[in-house]
Amino acid sequence: MLKEINVALAQISCKVGDKEHNLDVMKRNIKQAKNQGANLVVFPELALTGYVCRDILYELAEPVPKGKSIRRLEEVAKNEDIHVVFGALERSEKAHATLYNTAVLLGPNGFIGKYQKMHLPTHSVFEEKRYFRLGYQTPVFETEIGKLGLIICYDVFFPEITRLLRLKGSQLIICISASPGVRREFFETLTVARAIENTAFLVYVNLVGVENGLQFWGGSRIVAPTGKIVSQAKYDEEDLVIGKIAYADLKQAETFVPTLRDLRPELFNLLKEKAENL
Repeated sequence: MLKEINVALAQISCKVGDKEHNLDVMKRNIKQAKNQGANLVVFPELALTGYVCRDILYELAEPVPKGKSIRRLEEVAKNEDIHVVFGALERSEKAHATLYNTAVLLGPNGFIGKYQKMHLPTHSVFEEKRYFRLGYQTPVFETEIGKLGLIICYDVFFPEITRLLRLKGSQLIICISASPGVRREFFETLTVARAIENTAFLVYVNLVGVENGLQFWGGSRIVAPTGKIVSQAKYDEEDLVIGKIAYADLKQAETFVPTLRDLRPELFNLLKEKAENL
């Protein structure tokens, strides 16, 4: 496993429903990131299709990893010898009207794995439960660039999932997002909190641009286990930023603030009990 990696924050604006356009943008960013020395390039939530797709979701969704668009990006990752994370509309192979909001992980040898969003916002401007099935798995992927855990947008509001990923060995938690501007302060606070409380690196990549009246604010960032912002992309415009992650910093952070050592597991049972009786 590499001791240090360069991560590219590929903060893009998508054309809703136009996978060809979005694929071209993603390919261009992957090649540019590779030329700048990146080992990993991360795109936003639902980068293949745009976020506000509503009922056309059903015709845009593809199985993962067998979908045509997934395979095309897989070839790019192989050709460029790079790891890629991006958001996709996943269609179940067993039930074609069953959709997931999914994060896909590709590597130099092809498809590595996926994560299906666990927390689906359905309030104010959000209506994800109308379209998507909840995810139930929290995989950690052992790769040559580290042990990676994936989450999507609203998941970052729930500390349980990132805690579980860290306890399963994740050194780097990747959060892909489609957050509108009114949520900016929440995400800037929570991304730092999730990194500090788990003594893990956190990469956050947010959508940018306007879709059906929703303005996405960008502000993608890499957060160190101490809460320090390692790199940050611009607000409100497309950007590609490279930041370095040194895994040796994890040991120092764990020693300085030993949150994992000081966990009280007996509280987890109480949390479950109280949550079941809200």
